This record gives sequence, C-alpha cells and structure tokens, in this order.
Amino acid sequence: MVFSSLFFIFAFLVISYALYAAVKGIRARNIILLVSSLIFYAWGGPAFVLLLCLEVFVCYVSALMIETMGAKSRRALVTTWTCVGFCLALLILFKYTGFFLGNVQALIGFPKVIPSIILPIGISFYTFQLISYVIDVYRGEVAAQKSYANLLLYASLFHQCIAGPIVRYADVAREIEERKVTLDEASRGVSRFAVGLAKKALLANGCAMIADSLLPSAATTDLSALSSVSLLLGGLCYMLQIYLDFSAYSDMAIGMGLMVGFHYKENFNYPYAASSVTDFWRRWHISLSSFFRDYVYIPLGGNRVKVPRHILNMLIVWGLTGFWHGASWNFVLWGLYYFVLLVFEKYALRVGKDTPLASKIAARIYVLPAVYIGWLLFRFDNLSLLWDTVKGIVCANGNAFFDLSAQTTLSGNCIFLVISILACFPIVPMLARLREAKSAPVNVVANAAAAVIPAVLVILSALALIGDSYNPFLYFRF
Repeated sequence: MVFSSLFFIFAFLVISYALYAAVKGIRARNIILLVSSLIFYAWGGPAFVLLLCLEVFVCYVSALMIETMGAKSRRALVTTWTCVGFCLALLILFKYTGFFLGNVQALIGFPKVIPSIILPIGISFYTFQLISYVIDVYRGEVAAQKSYANLLLYASLFHQCIAGPIVRYADVAREIEERKVTLDEASRGVSRFAVGLAKKALLANGCAMIADSLLPSAATTDLSALSSVSLLLGGLCYMLQIYLDFSAYSDMAIGMGLMVGFHYKENFNYPYAASSVTDFWRRWHISLSSFFRDYVYIPLGGNRVKVPRHILNMLIVWGLTGFWHGASWNFVLWGLYYFVLLVFEKYALRVGKDTPLASKIAARIYVLPAVYIGWLLFRFDNLSLLWDTVKGIVCANGNAFFDLSAQTTLSGNCIFLVISILACFPIVPMLARLREAKSAPVNVVANAAAAVIPAVLVILSALALIGDSYNPFLYFRF
C-alpha cells in the first residue's frame, strides 16, 4: 500500500482518521494509530511486522537498561553498542547479504547459490530512527520511553515508517504522550498532503514515464538507437522525477502528521535552487544528512581535526551515505562522487561563510550539471550501461544528436515539463507570501485559493490515478 494509491487515500486514510477522531483521550487515539500503522505495514509483508516488533523490543529494553545504568557510563556504552550492533546486523542481513555474497562469488566462485532475501519495506528508515533513539538515551538527551506500545508507535507510524523522513524521537516524544490538533493545523495538514499527492500523481509519475522511455536501464537496450537529446531529456526527467517523488512522500507524511498533531521537520528545501553542492546537501533529504552528521561525522571529529583526518571523516560519511541507498556499487560510487565534489568545494573553491565571489559564481554554475551527472550514477546499477549512456549523450555511440523521438517528446510534453521544473523551485512559497499582504482584496483571493486548491489537487490526482496504473514507488528499494 502506498500513499498515492486510491485505496490508501479514500479507504485506509479516511477510515483510520475517522476512528481516530471518534475516540477520546490520547491513549485511545494512540491505540488507533498503532493498530492502523501495523495494518499498513503488514500490507507489504505480514511476516516483517514481527521483525519490526522484535527490533523495537530490543531497543526498548536496551534504552531502559541504559537509563538505569546512568547516561554515558561504561556499562551503558556497552549496552548501547550491543543494541546498535544488533540493529545494524539485521539491516545488513536483509539488505546487503546478497550484495556481499555476490561480490565474493565473483572473486572466488563461492558460494554457488546466493540466497534470495526479501528486503523488508522501510527497514533503513525505522532502523536509523531506533538507533538514534538509543544513542540519544545514552547521551542523556531524551528519557527512555517507559511504554513499549508508545515506542512501537514511534517506529511504525505509517506517516513516515516506509518513506521517511527519518524522525528523531526527541522531536515527537512529547507529542506521543500529549498532543492537540487545532483546526488551522489540520487544514494545513490536508493542504500539505494534497500538494504532495499532486506532486506524485500529476508530475512525478509523468516524469517517470518519459524517463523510462528515453533513459532505459535494461542491459538489453540498444543505446545507439537513442539520440543525444533523447538521453539528455530522459536524464532531466529522471532528475525531476526523483525530487518530485521523494519530496512528495515527505510532504504527504508531514501533512498526515499535522492532521493528528505530530510536527515532523522539513525533509526537502528546494535542493535544485542550491547555490553549491554543499548547499544542495543542506537541502536534500535533510533528515538523512543530519543523521549522518550527528551520529557519524561529529563523533569522528567532524571538521575540528587536521585536514587529512577531516577528509577521511568525509570519505567515511559519504561512502556510508551512498551505501545506505542500496546494495549496489553504483550507489557507493554515487556517495563517493559527492565526497569528491564536497572536498573540492571545501578546499579548492573554499565554499563556506567567506566564499570568494568567483567561487560563488562557479559553484552556482556547475551545481545543477553536477547533480544531473550524480542522478545518472544513481539510476544505473549496470555500470557498463551507465558508460554507454554517457557516451550516447555526447554522440560517441554512433548515435544521432536529435531525432523524431526527441522532437515528439518535447512537442508533446513541453508545458508539462515547464510545470514540473517550476514545481522544483520555491515559486509556491513566494506566492503564499501574498497572504501576508495588507491588501484586503489580495487576502480574500489568497484565502479562497487556499481553501479550493487542495480539493482541486486531490480530485485531479484521483483522476490521474484512475486513468493510469503507472505508479512506481522509488522508496521500496530503501
């Protein structure tokens, strides 16, 4: 079950929130949310609910033990590392066993058969959430949750369990125990959900269809038959798709949270408007970046060390960031690619608080082409196909620069592509500021639009989903 399915929107969400509104008291409402979340998660694999419950139980008991032992004591440290090791072992077992065994098999021919292990949906997200919880208890930054059910609710909330953002326990600890929903916040939540749904159903899915037709990732594809412009356009559509898709699910999660009193932090801040690659990563998947910053980079010493050690710290973080996204070498290379760019910006362009003007201009010019190349790395797990695609873009495959397919795609999707591009930049926030104007007519129009537009977006999205079964879910691979 995905957020952008008609069943989820008009059945699961409506029923679960109707039941939530029908009961009184935080305890009863938490039960409704917990049961709904477990049903939602079980939809993608009932057996994996047991894995989720087990991992939560281990972290629940460990946190209570750590708190009893005393924050930052030696025994508490051992317990923390044991718990974190257990969580990482499960993640490695389910997500990376096939990758490791496949590489060993390629080197020494053993094992003969690589077991096929199904990846539990969202395991990367809830594992990182639970790790952050246990470490924060050890650091004394949060109190251990005394209720197993409440901790399970935190880890399994269907708003963000399988698609992020990676929510810190500290950010929702109080709201698990006590929260209120105002009409204004519920309204903002519905609007945010509607915007995310429209991003996904109306824009991301359309971009995905174009990207899959012009930038095929199958090894059997004859790339010499695709023109340079077709490949470039396919890469652009994939670049649009991946932002619109990822940010759409974060929008919907934040919106659903607001509807019931949870305030999740922003996860995307218009990254394609970034002024540098460094700025891009301050804006892209913020919850993941902040996790690696707070639980890997800073404990390693961050930038408060000598230059060689700082570069090593960055190498570790970006290697892990790439590997988190998937068990394939292209993801590792994608992470290392950004490591190289960020080191270049830090030590060559000196991007920072006192960035020279020439460096600012250079970073602004190359950031989007650099991100574009990064998404090509991200898309192709077949590295030879990636290389052939890059050669095709520069017409080195014996292919044409422009052809009828590219012309047809451009002429038939010109307006759609312009709208998709505009959706990646902060146009809507700028328009929303009109509501702050003192002019009464402007306020009336803006308020009317705020009331009508979410309903229109939901209707249009529903019509798009009814008429088109193409609804890929990128987060399944994580």
